[in-house]
Formats: sequence, C-alpha cells, structure tokens
Amino acid sequence: MNVEPEIIVIGAAILDVLARPVSSDVFETGSLPMESITLSVGGDAANEAAVLSWLGKKVQLETVIGMDRAGQFLKEYFAEKQILLQDRVWQKDLRTGINVVLVDAQGDRHFLTDPGASLRALAPEHIDRHFPACAKIVCFASIFVFPKMGKEELLQLFTEIKKQGKLLCADLTKRKNQETLEEMKEVFALVDYLFPNDEEAMLLSGTDSVEAAADAFFRAGCAHVILKCGSRGCYIRSEEYTGYLAPEHVYVPVDTTGAGDSFAAGFLAGLAEGRTLLECAALGNVCGGRAVQVPGATEWLQFPSKQQ
Repeated sequence: MNVEPEIIVIGAAILDVLARPVSSDVFETGSLPMESITLSVGGDAANEAAVLSWLGKKVQLETVIGMDRAGQFLKEYFAEKQILLQDRVWQKDLRTGINVVLVDAQGDRHFLTDPGASLRALAPEHIDRHFPACAKIVCFASIFVFPKMGKEELLQLFTEIKKQGKLLCADLTKRKNQETLEEMKEVFALVDYLFPNDEEAMLLSGTDSVEAAADAFFRAGCAHVILKCGSRGCYIRSEEYTGYLAPEHVYVPVDTTGAGDSFAAGFLAGLAEGRTLLECAALGNVCGGRAVQVPGATEWLQFPSKQQ
C-alpha cells in the first residue's frame, strides 16, 4: 500500500467478542439469552487507527498479529480501512488475541483475555524506530499492556521519538505491577499529550480526585494531561487551559468498549489538523460519545447518520 502516514499508532490489535447484557445469573442458569453478540475488531491501537482512518487521516499501525484465521480477519479489515501495516507485523508462531467482553446492563465491561496471545506480545524489536518523516504524530496507545515494554523500554522508545521531532502522545490502561507515577515520571515527562481515564490516572498517581491526578501528571512533566471522564467529558491540565470540557451531548451508554480509544483518535485527528487544544478535546468528546451508542469498539463508524 503506497501511503505516507500522518500519524503512527503503536499498540494492541485483536478481536473482541462482545455479549450484552450479561449478569451473574448465567452461572446459575447455565445459559442466558443476549440482546446482541458481536464480533468486533479491538485493541486500543487498532481502535484508534480505525477511527483516525474514518476521520480521513493516513495512519500506520505498529503492532503484532498472528498468521491465523483471526489474523486474516484483521488483515482484511485493515486493508478495507486503508490502514498501513508493515510485513513485520505478521508473526507466524503467534496466536492472534481474542477477548471475550461481557457488557452488563449499565454498559460497563468485564474482560476475559488470553495473555499468551498477541494482546501482550509486542516487544521493542517489533517496532521500527525509523519513523517516516511525513508522520508528525506518534501515539503509544498501550502503556502497561505489554510486559516487554516496561519503563526502560518506553524511555528508549519515547526518547527516540522525541529525537526525531515527533509529537508524542500516549494512552494507558490500569497498572499491572503496582507501578507508581513517581517511578514512571521520566517516561511521562517525555509525553506531549497523555490520555488516561480518570480511574487509571488516580490509581497510578495515588490521588483521590480527577483534578489532583491531572495535576500530579502535569507536575511530573507531561505537557498536556487530558483525563477521560466518561459522561463528564474530559478534564484538561496544561499551561494553556485547566478545567473540564463537557460534551455537547450525553448518551445513555449501550457499551463503553473503545470509547476512550475513540476519544483519543478524535483528539489526535484534531492535532493533525492544527486545531486548538479545546477544539481537539471537543472532537474527542464527540467521538467518545458516539462510540458508547452501539456494541463494539468501532461499530459506530458504520452509522454515519449519527455523526456530527
């Protein structure tokens, strides 16, 4: 594919099997009828890349995927979305990750994961450090997902990204090994835009409020901290602006899977277009809000009539 990417996204690409609405009754009854069972592309980096492509951005995905049936499904999906993947992405002896996502009646998610598959397999040697000059933004979408991408590996990667003059963005999941912000502050000090959700940020920083968590990351050296806060929108801490930015519309969530990834993608698209900080956050709010209206991380992209 002859594509000159504007944005590089690094992280996980898997499949999700989503069932909703699930309750603990299934363990008593043995079976439970669902309103929907959906097969969807998943993984934070894959979700971000798909939304970015839908928003008209040329994007390259740095990940690892197995050469199996699930991997073939992803290969066809990314080709359809015109997302660039290099040949090194495909790993012959790797099982492509498949998550089972149980969504309860409130739209909250509960995951069954396969830690031996591609979900947690990305390692430093899988990432080409020679990023194309045309890509001005690099986003690492999966801090704390990959055991082989710890503090030292992230420091090396992020330092190289900054040396190449790229705008460095990052997202994360919940810490896995009791990491603290103090331990990781050298990593976050390299980040230009950080997109944790409120729970992840408070856990890592050891704080008990959104405002305190955002301030802790900012004081650690992160230039722009954008905390995803669900129906409240986002909370921003930066030199330019500090405070909440509420969404224009609040939706009753059907499924929150991928909402944070869609927010990040909207924000990244705004950055690529040269929008202001608040304009980027507003676009993130729109994309995150759309994502919660249908089951699946990026299934909302199939419903253009719902877009703004």
